[in-house]
Amino acid sequence: MAALTRLFRSSSHVSLIRRSLFTASASTPLESAPIRSQAYSSSHDTKDRNIQWVFLGCPGVGKGTYASRLSTLLGVPHIATGDLVREELSSSTPLSKHLKEIVNQGKLVSDEIIISLLSKRLEAGEANGESGFILDGFPRTVTQAEILDDVTDIDLVVNLKLPENVLLEKCLGRRICDQCGKNFNVASINVKGENGNPDIKMAPLLPPSHCASKLITRSDDTEVIVKERLRIYNDKSQPVEEFYRARGKLIEFDLPGGIPESWPRLLEALNLDDYDDRRGLKDRRITLYVLRVQAIDRAFRNLERRRFHFRL
Repeated sequence: MAALTRLFRSSSHVSLIRRSLFTASASTPLESAPIRSQAYSSSHDTKDRNIQWVFLGCPGVGKGTYASRLSTLLGVPHIATGDLVREELSSSTPLSKHLKEIVNQGKLVSDEIIISLLSKRLEAGEANGESGFILDGFPRTVTQAEILDDVTDIDLVVNLKLPENVLLEKCLGRRICDQCGKNFNVASINVKGENGNPDIKMAPLLPPSHCASKLITRSDDTEVIVKERLRIYNDKSQPVEEFYRARGKLIEFDLPGGIPESWPRLLEALNLDDYDDRRGLKDRRITLYVLRVQAIDRAFRNLERRRFHFRL
C-alpha cells in the first residue's frame, strides 16, 4: 500500500501520474526504471501482505454492503471512493463546490479528483498501520485500472450484477440517517425473473426507531439522475471488466436477492463459507494468504468459460 500511496501522492493530474510511473537515474533510461518499491517486487511479496480485492458494479448494486461485510470478516480496510466523495462534499473546500456540480448532474467524477481523494485516504491508512484493502468504486475507468495495475497486484475483482430495473428501484429507495450516516432502503422489491432466471426479492432495510425520523434522500437519487448514472457506468464499465477479465481476475456474481440470499452464496463463491473455522489459526496473515490463493484458484477454475454466474 505504501507504493500505491507514494505514486498517488506524487501528482495531482492523471497525465503527470502516468509519467511518474517510471523514474530514472543518471545511468538508467526512463523507460526501463519502474517505480515499484522493494516491497512490491517478486509478486509484491504476497505472503507479507493482506488481500487486495476490488468490487465493481453499477450504482446501487450493493458494493458497499458486501465489501463492508467482507472487510469486517477479514479484518482489512474497506475503501469506498463514493464515501470519499461524500466526505469531501460535506466540507467547505473549493473542490467541494466543483464536486456538487458534477454529482448533481449525475456525471462520473474525474480520474484526477478520485485519485487525489484516494491518495489522501491511503496516506492516512498507511500512517495507521493498515495492510491490504477492499476497494469499492475504484477503478471505474481503464486509466484508473492501469495506474492501479502499475503499482500493486490486485488479487481478485468481484463484479456484482443486478438487472437495471432492480437497480433503479434500489437507488430510489435509498435513505441515509442524517445523524449517524448509516444507509437504509425503504424499497420492497419483487421482480419477476427473465429468461428462466428466478424472481429477485429484496426486503426493505428499515432503520431503527432512533434513525427513522432523521432519514434523508441523497440529492442524486432521482429517477432522471439515476438512469443517467447507470447509462454512464455501463458505457465506462465494459472496458474495465474486460481489462480484468483478460488478466484472469474477474468474477461475475449475479445477486440472487437481498442480503440473506446473497451473502452465503457470495462467501461460497469466494471460498470463505467456512472462514469462521479458520479463525483459530495462530498466524492470521498466513490464513489470509491461503484464503486468497484458494479464492483465486476457484476463480480460475470457473473462468474456463468466458463468463459464468453463481446461482442455485
